[in-house]
Amino acid sequence: MDVSLWDLSAGQFAALAAAATLVGFSKTAVSGANTVSLAVFAAVLPARASTGVLLPVLIAGDLLAVLAYRRHAHWPTLWRLFPAVAGGVVVGTVFLMWADDAVVRTSIGAILLLMAGVTIARRRTAERADAAEDTPSAGRLTTGSYGVLGGFTTMVANAGGPVMSMYLLSAGFRKLGFLGTSAWFFLIVNTSKVPFSVGLGLIDAHSLLLDAALVLFVVPGALLGKVAVNHINQRLFEQLVIGATVLGGLQLLLR
Repeated sequence: MDVSLWDLSAGQFAALAAAATLVGFSKTAVSGANTVSLAVFAAVLPARASTGVLLPVLIAGDLLAVLAYRRHAHWPTLWRLFPAVAGGVVVGTVFLMWADDAVVRTSIGAILLLMAGVTIARRRTAERADAAEDTPSAGRLTTGSYGVLGGFTTMVANAGGPVMSMYLLSAGFRKLGFLGTSAWFFLIVNTSKVPFSVGLGLIDAHSLLLDAALVLFVVPGALLGKVAVNHINQRLFEQLVIGATVLGGLQLLLR
C-alpha cells in the first residue's frame, strides 16, 4: 500500500468520501453506478493500491444491500454462477501479477462496452415479461461466460458490477430480484477476494485505516438508494443500469 490516511489532502479525502457514498447508493439502487467510484479511487490513489482500499468499502455496501434485499435473492442463479466466477477470480489474480494499469483499464473497459451492447440487443428482441415476480432464465453458456468475466473483472479492478448487471438484465430479472441476487452475489464474491488481495499486498494496515474512515460514508448513500429505488420504475431502472455500465466502460478506456 503506497498511501495512508495521513498522506491525503482534505480535497482528496473528500473525493474518496463522495465515491464511498456513491458505492452505498449503487448497492441499494442502481447497480453498476459504482464504476464512477472506481474511477475516483484510481484517480486519487495509485491504481493498484486503489483496488485494495476500495474492496472493504464495497463489502460494507454489500452488507447493507443484503440487509435491505436479502429476501429477494434467486439462489439457483447464484449457485450456477459461482463455479465460473471462481475460475474468473483465479484468472484475474494471475493477470494482476503481470499486467500493468493501462492493460487492465483497456481490457475491462472493452468488456463492459461489449456486455452493454449485447444486453441492449437482447432486450430489444426479447419479449418483456409482464409478471410481477421474477422469472429469470439463461443458458449454461451464457451463465458461464458472464460468470468468468464477472470474476475476472471484479478481481482485477473491482469492476464486476456492470458485467453481472448485464447478465441479470439479460436473464430477465426484475428490480427487487435483481438487487437481492446482486447483493448476495457480491457479498460472497468480494469477501472471498480478500485473501487474494492480502496476498498481492493490496490490503494492509494502512489501507484498512483509510477504509475505517471511508465506510462511514457508505451508510448514508445506501439509505438514500433504498428510498430512491422505490421511485424508479422497471424500465428506468434498466436504462440507468445500462447507462452506468456504458459510462464506466468509457471512463476506463479514455482515462
